Amino acid sequence: MEKLKMFINGEFVESKTDKYYDLHNPSTGEKTGEAPCCTADEVNAAIAAAKAAFPAWSATPPIKRAQIMYKVRELIIERMEELTMSVAQENGKVWSEAEGDVLKAKEGTEVATQAPSLMMGESLMDASRGYDTVQYREPIGVFAGIVPVNFPAMIPFGWMTPICIACGNTIVLKAASLTPKTAMMFAQLYKDAGVPDGVVNIVTCSRNEIDVILNHPDVKGITFVGSTPVGKMIYQKAAATGKRVQCLTQAKNHALVMSDAPIERTVAGVINSAYGCAGQRCMALPVVVVEEAIADKFVDELVKQAKKIKVGPAYDKTSKLGPVTYKKHYDEVVADIDKGVKEGAELVLDGRNYKVEGYENGYYVGPTIFDHVTEDMSIGREEIFGPVLCIKRVKNFEEGLKVMNGNPYANGSVIFTQNGYFAREFVRHTDGGMVGVNVGIPVPVGVFPFAGHKESFFGDLHCLGKDAYRFFTESKCVTQRWFDEVEMQNTEVSTWDGTI
Repeated sequence: MEKLKMFINGEFVESKTDKYYDLHNPSTGEKTGEAPCCTADEVNAAIAAAKAAFPAWSATPPIKRAQIMYKVRELIIERMEELTMSVAQENGKVWSEAEGDVLKAKEGTEVATQAPSLMMGESLMDASRGYDTVQYREPIGVFAGIVPVNFPAMIPFGWMTPICIACGNTIVLKAASLTPKTAMMFAQLYKDAGVPDGVVNIVTCSRNEIDVILNHPDVKGITFVGSTPVGKMIYQKAAATGKRVQCLTQAKNHALVMSDAPIERTVAGVINSAYGCAGQRCMALPVVVVEEAIADKFVDELVKQAKKIKVGPAYDKTSKLGPVTYKKHYDEVVADIDKGVKEGAELVLDGRNYKVEGYENGYYVGPTIFDHVTEDMSIGREEIFGPVLCIKRVKNFEEGLKVMNGNPYANGSVIFTQNGYFAREFVRHTDGGMVGVNVGIPVPVGVFPFAGHKESFFGDLHCLGKDAYRFFTESKCVTQRWFDEVEMQNTEVSTWDGTI
């Protein structure tokens, strides 16, 4: 049974801890290995390695760093099969979703290859007469990435690491303790691509050791993905010590289905959004707000299509819905379904006690649908993070928009309609940071930021896109002038020298 090591200063190092996390294959429930709960000293060692690597790496020309990122991209493509299998085995995503997880890591890497262009500053000759001003963007130092369980490839090596290091920074990743294997494979891939030792470091640890990261003076910034309560805590602690912070947190995305929407195609989009990745993604679509005029037909079609979904092990390429990632979370999702029943919602499709032949110990929850969910029910308000879909019925567009904007989370929001007026009004007035018009998962491509709002994000600059380049760099303005022979003789200088 595999016992994972840390990755510090370009080497896989065995931890001195006596505490390990059990790793499981969610498709079978079997234990597959152990990951160390690294000690505070080991986390400090990772930070020290990142700090030591920073001077030489930050002095490496951006075009040279970009060339290494091109090599990273090549190796991701070359090792796609094994990386995909790793995601499927440790996370439970079905094959196409696991492959997408890795492809999103490739996408973030491609954005990182553009560092020479996107790090460019601005300049103005004669900003004041005879004075020229240039703005540069410079790397900052050591960053830390705190990674969730649900995207073992995309989040650490699509969102966090590529642009961070392409800008000349170094990074310490706190990999998800229950899904760290893929991250360690990427560590080797980065080393093989020519990323210098110490630029990327990976540990697994508890919240106690995370405090070491949050309080460490050599860590200049934090990028986090996880729950809203933890994100708020990290944002407060890290910002209080002067670090820059971005925290991507929970969601309860809603879709508004208008009466003119084509029902079968709309349902297909909703099914894909709600049950993809077993609902374990912050851009899942767990709530549909549907106009009463078509609600019965919509729900009937929804149940019909959901019943056709093949539930099975992640690495079976015919499976369309895999298990949730770990046993404790399985129990939490089932408890949430129980709560919905107690709250009075109509359970029209029950995914509890779902068994897959030959994989009876896997963590499977079948497609679940609640109808007649009201605003006083927690299942329609709070994140469940599983394959559970709630239907809220409304009279019209205005009521639907009000219901959606009443939710404290605003990662994404969607409207299904063929009416241009309603589409435009929705885009203008929805609170969602990422908006879809007839697009069930409105995640933009990586050249745009992943831009959640309200309780779904804490910080000023989002991940990916130009926001990421601003987050991982600091601006420096240089104003200069050169004296002519007359000026050389002057003995008086204005208080506002060169500024007005």
